Amino acid sequence: MLGLPRKTLLAIEAVLDIAYHAGGGTVQSGDITARQGIPRRSLEPILQQLTRAGILTGVRGPKGGYRLARERRRIALGEIIRLVVGEEDTEGSDGELGTRVVVPLWEELTVELMSRLDGISLEDLCERARAAGIHSETAEILDFTI
Repeated sequence: MLGLPRKTLLAIEAVLDIAYHAGGGTVQSGDITARQGIPRRSLEPILQQLTRAGILTGVRGPKGGYRLARERRRIALGEIIRLVVGEEDTEGSDGELGTRVVVPLWEELTVELMSRLDGISLEDLCERARAAGIHSETAEILDFTI
């Protein structure tokens, strides 16, 4: 199985943590590091990159932290991955089989994968977290009866 690069996985976990635990408020980076076991020195640059890209919004002050810049259903997993991975040029091959067969196949598969990831929103991931029985910090706040 192909794995996710560590930085990509950390970015997804951080944004999902914020989506799942913020409710209407913010989530501090220290809370993310405690819940996800992400080293703070690794997390901060990722959070800044996500903020610059308009996925997160940073809030200053004593009750500050991070929150989503848009609704959970409007942020796709593919968007987060593209941001972190970037449009890097993969190592190519000089051989004819590599350049004419392997690289085009890999590019085709990448397009298919990214298309699928674009169809998965943070809302979808939050639903998976709920179904997995993961406790949300805001469950008590958002649980009300009409």
